[in-house]
Amino acid sequence: MPLNKKIRELKEKREKVLLGGGEQAIEKQKAMGKRTARERIMTLLDDDSFNEYDLFVEHDARDFDMDKKSLPSDGVIIGTGTIYGAPVAVFAQDFTVAGGSLGLMHSRKITKIMDHALKMKMPLIGINDSGGARIQEGVNSLAGYGEIFFRNTISSGVIPQISVILGPCAGGAVYSPALTDFVFVVDNISKMFITGPEVIKTVLGEEISMEDLGGAKVHSETSGNAHFFARSEEECFDQIKKLITFIPWNNQQKARMFDPGEPRPEYDVEKVVPVDPTMPYDVKDVIRAVGDNSDFFEIMEHYAKNIVIGFGRMGGRTTGFVANQPLEMAGVLDVDSSDKAARFIRYCDAFNIPIITFVDVPGYLPGVDQEHSGVIRHGAKVLYAYSEATVPKLTVILRKAYGGGYIAMSSRHLRADFVFAWPTAEIAVMGPEGAANIIFRKEIMSSDDPDSVRRQKVEEYKAKFANPYVAASRGYVDAVIEPAETRKFLLHSIAVSENKEIQTPPKKHGLPPF
Repeated sequence: MPLNKKIRELKEKREKVLLGGGEQAIEKQKAMGKRTARERIMTLLDDDSFNEYDLFVEHDARDFDMDKKSLPSDGVIIGTGTIYGAPVAVFAQDFTVAGGSLGLMHSRKITKIMDHALKMKMPLIGINDSGGARIQEGVNSLAGYGEIFFRNTISSGVIPQISVILGPCAGGAVYSPALTDFVFVVDNISKMFITGPEVIKTVLGEEISMEDLGGAKVHSETSGNAHFFARSEEECFDQIKKLITFIPWNNQQKARMFDPGEPRPEYDVEKVVPVDPTMPYDVKDVIRAVGDNSDFFEIMEHYAKNIVIGFGRMGGRTTGFVANQPLEMAGVLDVDSSDKAARFIRYCDAFNIPIITFVDVPGYLPGVDQEHSGVIRHGAKVLYAYSEATVPKLTVILRKAYGGGYIAMSSRHLRADFVFAWPTAEIAVMGPEGAANIIFRKEIMSSDDPDSVRRQKVEEYKAKFANPYVAASRGYVDAVIEPAETRKFLLHSIAVSENKEIQTPPKKHGLPPF
């Protein structure tokens, strides 16, 4: 057969497969406000950079008349391409083909590109849009999920793993995104749940909508399963591209350097934080006041708002920021904020990203609900994450640093490399009012004017302990600095920590309080 005929045959076969589930299925997909799998890949990657593999793979199932069904590409697209010129591996489930259901060959395509990503040390991006396991293939579908989960785990901390939920992600399928580093969801499109509304109605007799059960807002605000929330697929892909600029391609590299720029003048660090410790403020303005170009890329913005995490740059270097948020619950640490902070700290440590911590914390949240929810165990995750981290750790105490919260928020005692405090810092076992009421209880209660004596003792305690100088006198704080000096001190500290090395005891792994 002549070569040109062979080429024509190839093109015909390719065009047929590229139609996925057919024009009618594609129209239905778009009617739901969703792009096709290939459109999503092309939107995310650099122009003309995508190389597809296993285009002609199909299932080999025979039961339930499956041998009579053709499923182009077996409902998933895999390949490699580039984002801003750097290579990435990607897979996208095709909902137009059997609802993107996962069978054996479908899973083998995904695990093949996962193996490529790990071997080539490049990020993996998975676009999930699937009805779940392909029931007709039975245990083979379950085996496929298990192989994916194993690779998610082996790749964790070695290459960045990003999950994008752009349709349903149900049953066992949800555990792969849960094992990855970052999960992106889109309003009115993303759905994640273990058990669907129909089963809940049958078993529990409760009516619940799919959106209320596992929609984008639920996972962004309530469950904490999603790290980024977008209102459209376009916005979601922009978020992914921005994230990619902050993170290194693998754990053997550091993130790409950018030309540094001064913070924008509208963010004046001296005007952000009120001296009165009871007055709230937005700690994100402190981050923007010291970071390059005032650029801060927040993660998990809508969940556990009493702590703020995200990426910025200092002197062109990617930096992770962790900060108590006085606007929410006075910045107290609780179950959810501890989980949120600890996981981010461990990510930064795994991928060689320095951590800057801004402290304004009244302690851990007291109460029966928190105790019963395991605040001791969850709160210990922050202690573990900071103690374990070997990347440069810089801490700035802005105002309150009370009790266990002071220790947990990257204190010198957890081996922070540099600890700075503003003159407004209050480092103590507890707040002055509570401390005075305990220490001077008898004196206050026996006086003729308890209120006056209480005020006097509170001021006495403040003068003696509610300041940074006692801690500084013990060497727990390296320098008490003016707010305007914060960026200068942080830039210098990051620069001198560039080649930090630390030896830890040999062990297989630690046992964090999961």
